[in-house]
Amino acid sequence: MHIVLAANPETEQPWVTDAVADLVRQTGASVAVVAVDELEVEHLAPMPRSVYTERAERSVAAATARLAAAGIEATRTVLPGRPAEQIIRFAGEQSADLIVVGSSVRPVITQRLLGSVPLTLIEKAGRPVLVVTRPVSG
Repeated sequence: MHIVLAANPETEQPWVTDAVADLVRQTGASVAVVAVDELEVEHLAPMPRSVYTERAERSVAAATARLAAAGIEATRTVLPGRPAEQIIRFAGEQSADLIVVGSSVRPVITQRLLGSVPLTLIEKAGRPVLVVTRPVSG
């Protein structure tokens, strides 16, 4: 089994990485972590691409470090462009059996206007997608 973990450059989601670590322990799967810089057209962006790329690099580094702390090796990749499209393409190249992504961190109104990466992945990935939600603190 091969898992693609889609790391979110907008926010840390350690519970998603922990869910992948649990899956790896149960199945012996391999893991590839990917983050997408979310910048489609650089000249329309309010900041240089390097800022977006650095955020994506940090999210991939945090996820792979958390996996490493759990004794799990993972590859890491940062890609430019639109998240859902790039994650789907990457998962295909990796022959992934499963894509794991955190639930959207955007407010519902923003999701309606701009779209939701997890929802788009579910609709278009052509392979199983596991969406991990933030644990409810009790």
